[in-house]
Amino acid sequence: MGELEAIGEAVTGGLLARAVEPKAGEAGADGHTHERNCLNCGSRLTGPFCAKCGQKAHIHRSVRAFFQDFFVSLFNFEGKFWRTLPMLAWRPGEMTRRYIAGERARFISPVALYLFTVFAMFAVLNFNGALGSEGSTKGVKLGLDSAITEQQQELGKLEANRAIKAAAGKNVADLDSEIAGRKQAIAVSQKLAVGNPVASSNLDGVPSWLRPFVRNARDNPQLYTMRVQDAASKYSWLLIPLSVPFMWLLFPFRRRYNAYDHTVFVTYSLSFMMLLVVAGGLLAAAGFAGMASLLFLVPPVHMYRHLKQSYELSGFSALMRTIALLTFAFIAAGLFLAAAVAIGAA
Repeated sequence: MGELEAIGEAVTGGLLARAVEPKAGEAGADGHTHERNCLNCGSRLTGPFCAKCGQKAHIHRSVRAFFQDFFVSLFNFEGKFWRTLPMLAWRPGEMTRRYIAGERARFISPVALYLFTVFAMFAVLNFNGALGSEGSTKGVKLGLDSAITEQQQELGKLEANRAIKAAAGKNVADLDSEIAGRKQAIAVSQKLAVGNPVASSNLDGVPSWLRPFVRNARDNPQLYTMRVQDAASKYSWLLIPLSVPFMWLLFPFRRRYNAYDHTVFVTYSLSFMMLLVVAGGLLAAAGFAGMASLLFLVPPVHMYRHLKQSYELSGFSALMRTIALLTFAFIAAGLFLAAAVAIGAA
């Protein structure tokens, strides 16, 4: 009987607490809620966080709190962001080892960081027109027009020089060959400047399985480009499974490292490379294209440090594997690009 009375008192106390507290965590004038039970699961609060579900004990219902949560979620990752980025840039191998060893609460998980960098990369590339926006298309066309004008001026000089030599009775065979090559280059540039270099392509020599892809690109190149970009963004995760097998080739006889270790290494490495693209895109948009081009020197150095620290290699062993990894990276990127083109065309 005593147990039943205790249970009844507990239930009554909980119901009274919920009745007295603000509904759904209603806030006072300061936007602060004053609940004693967790607003998520209803458990009794005994500290700053709910002991059952982990939600914060007290929340704020204000516009200021909303934007604080937004910026914390975007840039802070609960404090992990500023611990992860410096180590990813300078001590990537140490961070990878520590994450694999179990230090998960200190760093952003590889998947979360990868998804964030993919989003940031495509956002920046779309912003500065690197993905074929209307502005970049106009810029390419202006560049082609300028190149055609220069080529035509050079062609005029060559023809004038040929006329002088021919009048003097000299051999003009070399000039004829150069003039023919110049005319051919001008014709190709003019075809590109029109905007659809495959518009008049003949499908007779194209394999039957490839014809639908070529036909899609020929009939509507802008839509085709947009579909390829969309496929590349949606299926960017394919880069991870495409890259992991190459890591096995780098360490065929080291059973100490398994597929999980290689996957964490690849995901962190790809995230850093995408952050480099973001940095380069922002520099180019700010007018520092020359400085952005220097970032191409960073990947080999980062790969070397990442391999050496993650797998505890000697300098020579890390260097040899870095050269191989660079080759594998181009192969994986080519496979991913081919997959994106195929998906976009289909």
